[in-house]
Amino acid sequence: MDNILAHIEFMRRAIALTNRAHTFPSPCVGCVIVKDGQIICEGFTQEGGRPHAEYVALEMAGNLAIGADIYVTLEPCAHESVRGPTCSKLIIDTKPKNVFIAMQDPDPRTMGKGISALKANGINVHLGLLEEEAKSAHSEFINSISTALK
Repeated sequence: MDNILAHIEFMRRAIALTNRAHTFPSPCVGCVIVKDGQIICEGFTQEGGRPHAEYVALEMAGNLAIGADIYVTLEPCAHESVRGPTCSKLIIDTKPKNVFIAMQDPDPRTMGKGISALKANGINVHLGLLEEEAKSAHSEFINSISTALK
């Protein structure tokens, strides 16, 4: 990573977006898309859990997201749903330069699969930027997944 302070600033912005909607039991993910050092758009998971943050941000960015850096607070989903394509697939189709992910998704349906899909498609993935802050922001979601798995 070239400018760690800039990366931290962009991820902090993504984390700040995680309190914008009531999405429980789904997480309210934050997503920031950056190109040439400037935020071009951002999104967060909408009320009720859909659409996801990545979908919202990528829809706004359009072709500007090609070659951009994407910052997300939680690993992009990789489990199929009747409600739309996976976020990892949407990101892969966009062809960003880098994806910065604060924390891995604890949901077994995605855990590691989103990251693997991105890497398998030649996308640079950076995991763990501000992980503790993201875990704090997603604590209700993490607790609900942990409880469901017991």
